[in-house]
Parts: sequence; C-alpha cells; structure tokens
Amino acid sequence: MTYDLRRLRLHGLIERIDGTHRYRVTDAGLRTSLFFTRTYARLFRTTLAEIGPGARPPPTKLQTHFNRLDAAIAETVERARLAA
Repeated sequence: MTYDLRRLRLHGLIERIDGTHRYRVTDAGLRTSLFFTRTYARLFRTTLAEIGPGARPPPTKLQTHFNRLDAAIAETVERARLAA
C-alpha cells in the first residue's frame, strides 16, 4: 500500500494532508479517475460486448479482427506445441 500511495503522490494524483496519515485526491487525480471511468463505461464495456461469445449474428468489423487475432494466437501456440 505504501508503494501504491507513493506512486499516486509522485504522479500528482493524491496529496498528503499535513500532520496526518491521510491523503486527498487532487484536481488532476479527479480528472484522471473520471477519464478512466468514462472511458471504461463508454468504450471498453460496449466494445468488449461486441467481441464476446454472444455477439450479434452479423459480425462487426471488430469481431472479425478479433477472430483473426484469436486464430493467429491459436496457430502460434499450436506451432510451439504449447497448451492453451
């Protein structure tokens, strides 16, 4: 925990409250956390739903590329004779 708090502090996302063992989120930390939260909610969650096993019947462009990537990884693993 000390490591994580130190990293957050050095990146300017949190600041220590003088005379205590407490921290507060900085303005930059709040903006950063909102950015990542909104990015996840609007982009990753909806995009990952498109490539999941229950994806829409007509494959999307993303689904097609993901399937190609998955096939290439499976082929590479098979060539290396590794267990998937």
